[in-house]
Amino acid sequence: MNKNQRQQFFQTLSEHISNPTTELNYRNEFELLIAVILSAQATDVSVNKATPKLFAAAPTPDKMAALGEDGIVPYIQSIGLYRSKARHIVACCRSLVEKFNGTVPNNRADLESLAGVGRKTANVVLNTAFNQPTIAVDTHIFRVANRTGLAAGKTVLAVEDALLKNTPKAFLKDAHHLLILHGRYTCKARKPLCYQCVVKDLCEFNEKTA
Repeated sequence: MNKNQRQQFFQTLSEHISNPTTELNYRNEFELLIAVILSAQATDVSVNKATPKLFAAAPTPDKMAALGEDGIVPYIQSIGLYRSKARHIVACCRSLVEKFNGTVPNNRADLESLAGVGRKTANVVLNTAFNQPTIAVDTHIFRVANRTGLAAGKTVLAVEDALLKNTPKAFLKDAHHLLILHGRYTCKARKPLCYQCVVKDLCEFNEKTA
């Protein structure tokens, strides 16, 4: 896509996705951080089913750490990789208490110093909680970026760099969620719903299959 096509692509998506935000349920930065850690290789739906009782039992980092791994597991055992996630969450919460006074940091270096937090998780928190223009490339965004020709790349980092470079400035804050929601509900992996896609006229994949 050229510059004008990318502008039209995001403009059109923004007109059809009225609330581009995460589908994870959370009330504050801490709950978002824990929910994103839990969402790795799991669906938002499964995370949302588990977190209400977990957050009710442990609404702060110190209380979450106090639960310990064995205390967290019963709340999240319906989610994949729950034992390793419980371990990461305890370590993460201890660091939040000991290093950041129980507050979720708003910069990448500090976020990535926390257990269970990699670049993608940090990007989600920075974008969603702190309104920073970051793009966390998950499987949906990687697929949409390559399939449409919006930002081709062989690696997650390559796609992230291309998106940050090529996304019109006006859409940088919302691009992450616009692309995820488009990939989740329209530009699906196995059977993309091209017949109802609002950006199909700009899509390289649609051109190849037309």
